[in-house]
Amino acid sequence: METLKSVARSYIVRRIGLALLVMWAAFTIVFIILYLVPGDPARLIAGGDGGMTATPDQLAEINRQYGFDQPIFVQYLRALGGVLTGNLGTSYQMKQPVTTILAAEFGSTFALAMFALAVAVIIGFIVGSATVFTRSRMLSKMLDAIPPLGASLPTFWVGLMLMQFFSFGLHWFPSSGDKGFNSLVLPGVTMAIAGAALIAQVLARSLRTSYAESFVEIAKAKGAGRVRVFSAHALRNALLPTLTVLGIMVANLFAYSTVSEMIFSRNGLGLSLDKAVQTKDIPMVEGAVLIIAGVYVVTNLIIDLIYPLVDPRLKSLKRRSSRVLSSVREETVAV
Repeated sequence: METLKSVARSYIVRRIGLALLVMWAAFTIVFIILYLVPGDPARLIAGGDGGMTATPDQLAEINRQYGFDQPIFVQYLRALGGVLTGNLGTSYQMKQPVTTILAAEFGSTFALAMFALAVAVIIGFIVGSATVFTRSRMLSKMLDAIPPLGASLPTFWVGLMLMQFFSFGLHWFPSSGDKGFNSLVLPGVTMAIAGAALIAQVLARSLRTSYAESFVEIAKAKGAGRVRVFSAHALRNALLPTLTVLGIMVANLFAYSTVSEMIFSRNGLGLSLDKAVQTKDIPMVEGAVLIIAGVYVVTNLIIDLIYPLVDPRLKSLKRRSSRVLSSVREETVAV
């Protein structure tokens, strides 16, 4: 038992170390990219007509104030040190602490992303499961054609069509704003279409692979019905690749929320990230990217912990390990 605890402890420590490595890599890559992007941040901070009318003395003062006159490695270490101490700096354009701005906007994007994820999971599981479960070959082919179609639709076009039909046409949902559940529906569905298509494709492919495995034939031979074979055997083993896709999708929903937030005029993390990139607001970009990387890391860690609950092979391996350890312990006591 102590050995199992040591293995679990080692696994957790390794996962935390990898998570910190991912966060550091994301921060470093973004910092380098922003440094290489054309544009003088001092002129952008000066404002006006892009800082073109700023005097050399004004630009020199801005460079000194923000540390742009220091070597790039010094700027990097200062920014990294701020992150390690919980200080993401001050937004160049909004003149407010980045943590304050992101904290105010995270909730809106989080609610939108979780709603979109729920819609994507529901639609993806229904379409993917029905594609394999149905006995009608024609219906199966029709359902098989839906995910590629959904994945090929441009997100902005989907958003505009939903707005035109459900907002301007039927007046069911608001076309803009961030007030109440109704304002989540259209932008959430807009974001969910591509994710639902991916889930349906992966799940259908995994289900077909599961149905070809011997354990399904054994379950049928034991008299299990279609529903039992599907839910308890085929679907359960097909969930692992789908869970992996979900881990990636959560972070993507945060990163790609910009389109929906722009179309439906919602303030949020994605829209702030887009504006910050355009104005080369380095602290804002780094802060937003760190949040997205953190969401990705935490989501995948949760999914790794869920794996043993879903995959019976991992449970079996754990039971065998426990029996082996008990046997070794008993032999040691006997000696």
